[in-house]
Amino acid sequence: MTESPATDFHAERIQRLQAQLASDGIDLAVFGPSADLFYLTGFDAHLSERLNLLVVPASGQPALVVPTLEAPLVGDAARLASLHTWADHEDPAALAASVVGDIEGKTIAVGNQLWSAFLLRLQSRLGEGSWVEAAPIMRPLRMIKDAAEIEAMAEVSRRTDEAWEEFIEGPPISGLTETQALKRLVDLTEKRGLKVGWGICASGPNAASPHHHTGERVIQEGDSVIFDWGGVLDGYNSDVTRTVHVGPPSEEFKRVYQVVLEANQATFEAVKPGVPLQDLDRVARKVITDAGYGEAFLHRVGHGLGLEVHEEPYLVEGNELPLAAGMTFSDEPGIYLKGNLGVRIEDTVVCTEDGARKLNNATRDLVYMD
Repeated sequence: MTESPATDFHAERIQRLQAQLASDGIDLAVFGPSADLFYLTGFDAHLSERLNLLVVPASGQPALVVPTLEAPLVGDAARLASLHTWADHEDPAALAASVVGDIEGKTIAVGNQLWSAFLLRLQSRLGEGSWVEAAPIMRPLRMIKDAAEIEAMAEVSRRTDEAWEEFIEGPPISGLTETQALKRLVDLTEKRGLKVGWGICASGPNAASPHHHTGERVIQEGDSVIFDWGGVLDGYNSDVTRTVHVGPPSEEFKRVYQVVLEANQATFEAVKPGVPLQDLDRVARKVITDAGYGEAFLHRVGHGLGLEVHEEPYLVEGNELPLAAGMTFSDEPGIYLKGNLGVRIEDTVVCTEDGARKLNNATRDLVYMD
């Protein structure tokens, strides 16, 4: 998957959405700039105070409402939907309402990333109707990745792995700030043609905070250092975490690292179609709890990955949805000892017809860096 323009698979995705809408008794769905919009059309709409809206009826041709100045960005997506443009002096909500038409007695599904202000403006012009979330409708469509999506995710993961392997063979990180160390890794990732918009470097006691805000703490000998980052290629994300140690590690760190590694592998080995998603979290949690660190495992074992870094499905207690081939998600157990250290190991995994496939193959061995 090397191009974003609308192609036959986008038309097929819209047809699947329309079939789902009809099956659920929903008359139409509306989406603002989002991964949902990109998934359905290939149009990467600009998120701003200007309204962009995709209107998909349960049957018939979809419509796109876009600012006139952004109409050239629609590209081939215009083959999928009628195009309605508005100038800055015009009321886009009124235009959108005219496109939607009478909604009395109808049910409208709203994309979860449509800004509330836009939704309120639409509702004020459309009158009576029932409004529901679109996430339950989009979930089964986007959650199962097709072969082209998996290929794209395998490639972005491969390039991210390459960046990591070069990083750990590079200069020392001791003496760098977290910000400087993360920039070095991000630069290596971008060198491979990936866009990078986020990342975490958490060192020493900061590594005990799973979503630490990378800062100016200086990395020093004796630190565990967590790097959690990813890149984007053709809209699809990688998400990988590796933990290194600066200088010789303590016995405690080595034990914690080994437990997390075992939990990561046990989770991977438990993946197969039909297994409830919560069971994967349970598998990782049992390994960590049996080792005496249960209370230090502070988050679910994984989340879906694709056009968004966090999307369905979520590998968490209470989610009884069965695994299915094509589901793609993170496998990221962790142990966090407050004021001391943290370890997380994360790979992207695809559920296959007969098991699982890791898309990340960068070393999971304990790496000592200077």
